[in-house]
Amino acid sequence: MTLAQTYGGMLHAALRARKTLPPLINANPSLSVDDAYAISLDLLSRRLADGEKLIGKKIGATSKAVQDMLGVDRPDFGFLTDWMCVEDLIDINDKALIAPRAEAEIAFVLKDEIKGPGVSAADVMAATRCIIPCFEIVDSRIADWNISIVDTVADNASCGVFVLGAERLDPAGLELPNLHVTVTKNGEPLSEGYGHAVQGDPAQAVAWLANTLSEYGVALNAGDVILSGSMVPLAPAVKGDRFEMTLSDCNPDAGGRKLGSCAAEFV
Repeated sequence: MTLAQTYGGMLHAALRARKTLPPLINANPSLSVDDAYAISLDLLSRRLADGEKLIGKKIGATSKAVQDMLGVDRPDFGFLTDWMCVEDLIDINDKALIAPRAEAEIAFVLKDEIKGPGVSAADVMAATRCIIPCFEIVDSRIADWNISIVDTVADNASCGVFVLGAERLDPAGLELPNLHVTVTKNGEPLSEGYGHAVQGDPAQAVAWLANTLSEYGVALNAGDVILSGSMVPLAPAVKGDRFEMTLSDCNPDAGGRKLGSCAAEFV
């Protein structure tokens, strides 16, 4: 059994049993990001064997605020399956969530394949069918969120589930760095942020993902949903919590025009 199969099997079992593991890097300090990606691919293969279908990819820890919260020093990346895409009511038990945290993002839906190297933000915008207000619910199969970059990459970039809003927005004419999000928790203001918190531009974050995954022979495919990273700090969630986000266009000539919204309620 390979190293990737060993740790991929452990993470898969932890996911299905809704349990956590000690940090992988503690058990094996020699693990590299390349090792972690191989583990992530093994974990994905096990989920696909369970009947899940691959529908996209995700970027995590794109903003300094989130990196500081998680104790990592660079973005991470993972995969999205149909099992992870949920409606606004999120059953914590059914989705095996352990210590979920909500983050407000912009999701991209691609109309064309993108494959690095050399992908730019302009390339991403040209290949995008629409953008969607989105909540990603991150979670960790590593105990107490005590993660390194190796741990989070191996654990599918600490992804739990995600919720897409109803609006499908044409990116043409939108300046993504200037998009503004406000988030409420249980009806009270919680946080706000801008698109430029995501590597200066959410499209640039997607370009980074395309170029990084190309090193492993992986493309962003036509039809993929791509989660571009949080615009605000992560917020812990428990049963009974309801989060709502509103995405607005803050260009001066748009006057704060509301573009869309998304909600995530934990039951």
